[in-house]
Amino acid sequence: MKLTLGFSPCPNDTFIFDALIHQKIDTEGLEFEVFFDDVETLNQKAMRGELDVSKLSFHTLAFTADKYALLDAGSALGFGVGPLLISKKNNENDFAALTKDEYKQLRVGIPGRYTTANFLLGIAYPDLTNKKEMVFSEIENGLLNDEIDLGLIIHENRFTYQDKNLHKITDLGAYWEKLTGCAIPLGGIVVSRKLDRAVQLKVNRLVRQSVEYAFAHPDASLDFIKEHAQTMQESVMRKHIDLYVNNYSIDLGEEGRKAIDMLFYWAKSRGIITEIPEHLYV
Repeated sequence: MKLTLGFSPCPNDTFIFDALIHQKIDTEGLEFEVFFDDVETLNQKAMRGELDVSKLSFHTLAFTADKYALLDAGSALGFGVGPLLISKKNNENDFAALTKDEYKQLRVGIPGRYTTANFLLGIAYPDLTNKKEMVFSEIENGLLNDEIDLGLIIHENRFTYQDKNLHKITDLGAYWEKLTGCAIPLGGIVVSRKLDRAVQLKVNRLVRQSVEYAFAHPDASLDFIKEHAQTMQESVMRKHIDLYVNNYSIDLGEEGRKAIDMLFYWAKSRGIITEIPEHLYV
């Protein structure tokens, strides 16, 4: 049986899925046709229900829970891993003193409408509404070229923005941790509800085994990661993996599920979503 599988070319995803798609583990008769896309493209595909198995932002899950169930394995949650709001100017104190109307005037580059980063931005700063959707890797240049006033950065840009003399305004992960005491949920792996229950559970089991294999053989996926990480330095690649792949990636557990449920609770309380999705998990 062949399933379509979508994930990003970022090191955390290629680290997780290397063993699965290259059959370094027993895939129990399943094959996977792989699609590499940035996270917002994957979010849009999930909205249309295009893939059997996919990485997506938890923001998107709020609108696709009727089509997909969340796996216990493969998610990105953690402490100190949240998106950063950055600026060309070192004006953290000035930013905090702005009025509601002044917030609305600021142009904010975001890595996609349905990213969890934008979800968190809406929870923390509901008055930052003048948003421009950009490919995540272009946000730093948007600031440098004065196309935007603020940039919401994710992935490896967390490690590179200071090299370009850009400045952190707010760590939205730290904001979330202070607000809830929970790990910050960023993205997860979902499986189509159209598939038989037995297949859904098999996919969940295989993704977990793939993550466990990656942890047990940390260098086995290095060539695959480098192939898709483009010009990223190996040190940045390893930081990226260490930041986003952890025990929650093996199994959400009670704490992981609590963090995800809390995310949807706060999104509803801020008016970002109208209903909290039910029956999220496989």
